[in-house]
Amino acid sequence: QVQLVESGGGLVQAGGSLRLSCAASGRTFSRYSMGWFRQAPGKEREFVAAISGSDGSTYYVDSVKGRFTISRDNAKNTVYLQMNSLKPEDTAVYYCAADSIIRRIVVVATPDYWGQGTQVTVSS
Repeated sequence: QVQLVESGGGLVQAGGSLRLSCAASGRTFSRYSMGWFRQAPGKEREFVAAISGSDGSTYYVDSVKGRFTISRDNAKNTVYLQMNSLKPEDTAVYYCAADSIIRRIVVVATPDYWGQGTQVTVSS
């Protein structure tokens, strides 16, 4: 079992930055691929970014490339999402996710573990 707890959401003006954190329980964190999803009101949950547990490869949805950066600190069992140049359309609840298989995060969006979500609101 893996438990995920997100933090770092909040209200920010367009063009600003936020850093989300996701703390994971368990001793095998480094073996898991980690990801971030988001869900805006009235929309389906969408994949945002992921980082592989095996080699640290990163993946992003096109709309955040060049603005968001995913990283991980295995010593702290934590994954981060640095969000820069935020836009009002980035407003959503952001969810952390974990799975031993990166494909379940990036391709089919069905990871085994989910966090409870953290709200990000970007004002114009």
